[in-house]
Order: sequence, then C-alpha cells, then structure tokens
Amino acid sequence: MQKILSYTLFITLLGTTTTGCKKFLGKNPDNRASLESPDQVAQLLGTAYPQANYMAFCESISDNVSDKGTGGLDLTVIQPYFFKDVTENQQDSPEGYWNACYTAIAAANQALEACNKAADTASYASEKGEALLCRAYAHFMLVTLFSKAYNPTTAASDPGIPYVLTPEKVIFQNYTRKTVSYVYDMIEKDLLAGLPLLDDTRYTVPRYHFTKAAGNAFASRFFLYKQDYAKSLSYSNAVFTSSNVTASLRPWNSTYLTLTYKELWARYAKSTETANLLLVETSSLWARNYYSERYGMDADKRTEILNSNVTGGTYAFTRQTYTAGTNNYMLPKVNEYFVRLSVNATIGYPYVMVPLFTTEEVLFNRIEANIYLNNLTAALKDLNDYASTRIYNYDATAHAVTASKMQTYYGVTDARIAALYTLLDFKRAEYVQEGMRWFDLKRYNLPVKHTTTDGQALTLPADDKRRVFQIPESARLSGVELNPR
Repeated sequence: MQKILSYTLFITLLGTTTTGCKKFLGKNPDNRASLESPDQVAQLLGTAYPQANYMAFCESISDNVSDKGTGGLDLTVIQPYFFKDVTENQQDSPEGYWNACYTAIAAANQALEACNKAADTASYASEKGEALLCRAYAHFMLVTLFSKAYNPTTAASDPGIPYVLTPEKVIFQNYTRKTVSYVYDMIEKDLLAGLPLLDDTRYTVPRYHFTKAAGNAFASRFFLYKQDYAKSLSYSNAVFTSSNVTASLRPWNSTYLTLTYKELWARYAKSTETANLLLVETSSLWARNYYSERYGMDADKRTEILNSNVTGGTYAFTRQTYTAGTNNYMLPKVNEYFVRLSVNATIGYPYVMVPLFTTEEVLFNRIEANIYLNNLTAALKDLNDYASTRIYNYDATAHAVTASKMQTYYGVTDARIAALYTLLDFKRAEYVQEGMRWFDLKRYNLPVKHTTTDGQALTLPADDKRRVFQIPESARLSGVELNPR
C-alpha cells in the first residue's frame, strides 16, 4: 500500500459555475451568434457535449461506497448515499447535469439549423453528423438517468424525457416527456443518421469530438442498453480495427505500474491515451471530493471490490491504490485542473476531464452482447484479453478465465450467468470512483444497501422509484412532470 504523504489544499471556490447556474431552456433565444461557415458551426459544436459530471451522484448512490465516519459533506454525495433526492443544483448535481445536457442539445440544434439552411449543405455534412450524435448522446444520458432503464415490455408506457429537435423560439416553451420507447426511437434515428457523416479529418484534437470510433462506441452502448445485442456486437466490432485488442486497452499491469500517482492522474484522461475515445471538459469538484468525502471507498469497500477476482490473481489496481489521510482510498484517475479568473488571480473554476467512451467499455459491451447471443467462446476470449492487462504478474495459464473456474467461483451451474457475474465484477473494479457502476445496477435492477456508523441500514430495493433521479423542479416551468416518489 502506498500513501500520499501530503494533501494539496485547494482554494475555496468563491463563485458558481456557468454550467451550474443555467436553467433548463432559460436562455434568451435571440442571443445567438451568426453561423455562416462550417468552421463556425464546428466551433459551436465544441459546446454541444454536456459539460457537467455525473460521477459524484452516480458513484454515491451505488454499492461502491461506505460511511467512513468523517470527511467532506457535499450534498451531491450525502443525499444519493441516503437515497434522497438531491437538492443541490450546481456542479456535480443531477440538476446541474440536466441543465448541461439541455444546454448541449440547444447548441446541437442551433448547429443543425445552420447546416440545414446553408446554401451548400454538402460542405456541412461532417458538422451535421457530429451535431446529430451530440443531440442523441445528451438525450441518451438524460433518459438513462431520469427515466427507468429500457425494458421492452414497459418502455412504451414508462415516462421518458423531452426530446428537443429545434432551437428554442421562446424562453419557456412547453415540453412533454412522452415515453422511454419514443426517446429511444429518436436517439436511434439521430445516431444512425449522423454516424455515416462523421469525418475524423475535420478535427484538430479528435478525442474531443465524435470520431467514427467514438460514434461506434456510443452505438455499442446504446444498442446494449436497448437489448439489441446483435447490433451492439456489430458496432463494438467496428471500434476494434485490429485483432490485437489488448494494445488499445489501458496498460494497468505494465506501464501504469511504473507511474507515480501524479503521472497517472495526468495520463488517465489525456487525449493521447489510446483507450480514451471521447473526452469532455466538465465543471466539477469531483477530483477533490472523490476520496475526501465521508461517504466513499473505505478499506472494506476496497477489499470487496479490488482484492479478489475469478482469475485467482491480484488486480494491478491495488498497486496503484492510495490513501489521503485516514481511510480515504482512491485510484489516481480523476484529475482537476484549475482555471484562474486571470493570470494573477487566486480564485477560479475547477474542471475535470471525463472519458465518456473508452475501449474498455466497448470490450465490455462486446462481452455482454456475446453472452446474450450465446457466443460464450468469444466472450471468454475477451474476458481473458481484459484480464491479461489487469492482473498483476499475469500468467496466461494460472490466471485463465474458464467456464468451470467462473462456475466454481460464483457457485452457479449456468456458464453464461457465471460469465455475466464475471463481467459485472470486472466492470465494477475498472470503473470504481467513476460512477459507471450505477448504470449496471440500474439496468439489472440490483438492490443497493448502505449503512452508517450510527447503525442505520438503508436499502434501495429493486423497482424502487428512487432508482430514477428526480427531474429538477425548475423544469416544471416548461411543463415537465416530475418523477413519482
């Protein structure tokens, strides 16, 4: 175990972020720049990605966290831990994320309007493709967080979220939620229309935009969540242009082990990291909160998540797990960069670069799709490829993932169920402290239990209404119904 011997004191943030204070559909629609060239549209599209972070509230509602007894007390962490609606509306909150998504959608719609009205629409093709994917992605994240998980038997009646297709013409326009099925249909329409138009050569820094690889990664996730496993598999395969999948994964059990925690922090969400397919800059305090909050990963959770796995080997993650103070465990993945208000200013805004799509996720999606398509041999190959980059002192024979080993480890007779358990545990370890665990807990309707140091036992059962984050009160101004409680 390594220990950070000193803790950097961050300057208190004195202002609120622009992302946090924007209200849903609250911007004056006449205050828009003229878009007269593809380059101007491309510049606008830099703001068409949600510049807010879901990690804090998604991680805190998951089973990755415990009550450490002491630590920070941010409402974006406390209230999800207690399975309560979050009343905070600034950065790292569900409302802040909701607002950021609709801000991104507004930018995408403005870009699409410019593309469609241009005299030479062909010269705007790549910008149109990116705008369509941006619009689809923001709506997808909204329906994932603020509606029930897609269920083919109930999606046609489960409330969705407003799918906004045009730039606002009035400040408070009324919108209806429609259904999860409708939202998924609209996402699919935008996604499939935009993918063929993407042109990677148009980007100065490709990983800040929807490249073909990032677009296929999005499609891989979307169709997995829709339970269309054949399509998810197809789009997953499109991401991996080489049979050597391991070369595109993060080198946790090799290069990463040689890095200091500061070097790993700097590298994890870097645009030059092969595993990162799409990155977005977010206004966020999560880099300073994810290990210092009272409700987070303690020693027991570290052991539960990282100490054992089906291979019989040790995760390389444990060699890059640090403590800051007492019982504050973290992996150096979430790094803050602080933007001062001016060169000599002592105040400014904290930002976190978030990997929205990675090669690891695409591999996980492919494994899950193959499990459901009864392609167990293919799923096992990918599970072993993943393990070969994650197990310390990996030995292909000793650490092989086999059907019998999985069945024994999990105590089940169905090899596909055992493979699914293996996958979910690999994903839990891979994404610890990044919030991604919540998406699996929600999709599979798995109960979550939290306890407190004063003896409280809190449970979020399957099918509980609180598994859907509450739509912001501010959205009522536009006629959006809140989720039942």
